[in-house]
Amino acid sequence: MLNTINLADIRSFVVIAQLGNFTKAAEALGVSRSHVSRQMSALETKVAVKLVTRTTRTLKLTLAGEQLFKQCQSALNTIDQALIAAVDDTEQTRGLIRINCVGGYIGEQLIARYVSEFMALYPQINIELDFSSHRVDLINDEFDIAFRMGEIADAGFVAKKLMDVNIVTLASPAYINTFGEPFHPKELSEHRCLTGSVTRWSFKNIEAPSQLIDITVAGQLKCKNGHALLQGALAGVGIIRVPKMYCKAEIASGELVEILQQWQIPAVTFSAIYHSDKYRPKRLREFIDFIKTRFEQQPQ
Repeated sequence: MLNTINLADIRSFVVIAQLGNFTKAAEALGVSRSHVSRQMSALETKVAVKLVTRTTRTLKLTLAGEQLFKQCQSALNTIDQALIAAVDDTEQTRGLIRINCVGGYIGEQLIARYVSEFMALYPQINIELDFSSHRVDLINDEFDIAFRMGEIADAGFVAKKLMDVNIVTLASPAYINTFGEPFHPKELSEHRCLTGSVTRWSFKNIEAPSQLIDITVAGQLKCKNGHALLQGALAGVGIIRVPKMYCKAEIASGELVEILQQWQIPAVTFSAIYHSDKYRPKRLREFIDFIKTRFEQQPQ
């Protein structure tokens, strides 16, 4: 039986399961919907197991279909990577790299600059750079590499640490003159705070490191863009907590003041995340090494 199963039918099944729709799968594969339907029927006939339950509006995998999908998706990814390695490891670094990255200073200033430098070094490289900040699935979203802050829990990917990001709590002199300056994290509940996606702020007492405190703050302004939070703080609207590298100039000029200086904020890890495949195209290996080197040269 196994020798008679067509790999193209397996690939169609995986795409159908990923997209949840015969029409979308046909568009993705560049074939007709009827062709995809025939492939699905042929596969079910050969394995003698029902893999999907179909109605006029919905498609759902059976238990057998779910198990086959998980195994085949992983296997096809390995095959794809092996084929890429076979045809793509030439003397030239070329081709497309799809990148997802956090925005703000790190994405828009550092990563964007390093990407441009890499493209200048390798003229046959094309880049798709995406700054959406949703939780990325590198396989289903078809990204080659993502850049993220914080701990990476998914063991299915490689997370290469690039740097520790130092975080500071800041306010403008105008804000302090109007609303006063907090000296303990608990006082933040009485102040105006400007927040991104993280509203639980952690602190450690510098003089007593075992003294830890977490505070949930209410954001008068909520925005995932660090530049927007910075503008709010400069305008005296509220207190922000951002990477220090975002606003070194404003701190140096006195436009923003570090507050709660007796309370240290744990540094946040910034990492490059990519597939843990054994086979990796040359363009991606070169890019990862290039980015790692540039961050090693980056002043912290």
